[in-house]
This record gives sequence, C-alpha cells and structure tokens, in this order.
Amino acid sequence: MSSEWRGRRRDGDEALARLAVSLVGYAVRIPVEDIVSSTRGSAMAAFARQVAMYLCHVGGGLSLSRVADAFGRDRSTIAYACHLVEDRRDDPHFDDWICALEQALRATPAQPAHASSDMAQP
Repeated sequence: MSSEWRGRRRDGDEALARLAVSLVGYAVRIPVEDIVSSTRGSAMAAFARQVAMYLCHVGGGLSLSRVADAFGRDRSTIAYACHLVEDRRDDPHFDDWICALEQALRATPAQPAHASSDMAQP
C-alpha cells in the first residue's frame, strides 16, 4: 500500500469524522470545538463525541482503528464508545435519533477523489 494512498484514506477518514462531529454537534447543540477537545470536557460533550465515533464506525464503515486515528484516540476508547451507544439503542426514541443521524451521514455526497477545491463553488 503506497504512502500516497494511505494519506488519501486518512484524509477521507478525518473528513468523515469532521462530518459526524458536525452532525452530532448540530443535533445536540454543542460546539464542534467542545466535541473534539483533547480533554473529556462536559458529560454532554463526551457523549456527543461517543456518538460521532459510533457514526463513523457503523454509519461510515470505518474500522475501530481507523476511527481511532481520525479522532486521535485509542482503539479501545472507540470500542467503548460504540458499546455505550449500542446499549442505548434499546430505547426506541434514542434508536430513531441515531438512525436519523446515520441516514444523514450516509446521504451526504462524498467529493470525488479527482475533484479540486473549486468544485464546491457555484
């Protein structure tokens, strides 16, 4: 595997993580900066980060290791977050909320690999 390919994959993983964090931040009304903080932060910020990690793994299809790299966390932290979120899915309201976030994440079109930065401008 070439280093250029690994770099593009890592960039894509980080972009997916930013998208997941933005979606969750919007949904729970917490600033993105609080969610991605290197410290635990408030309980709500930690919860939002756990949901974003879960979305990257389940909704985005990234391995636990790739999510860990994208978030700058340990793989076991991602596994713990996924277990916490999965355990809460027994609650129908929470499950509906997570499903809506997963759908929003999956519905966001990815930028083609060959696209330039000026493609997003009208």
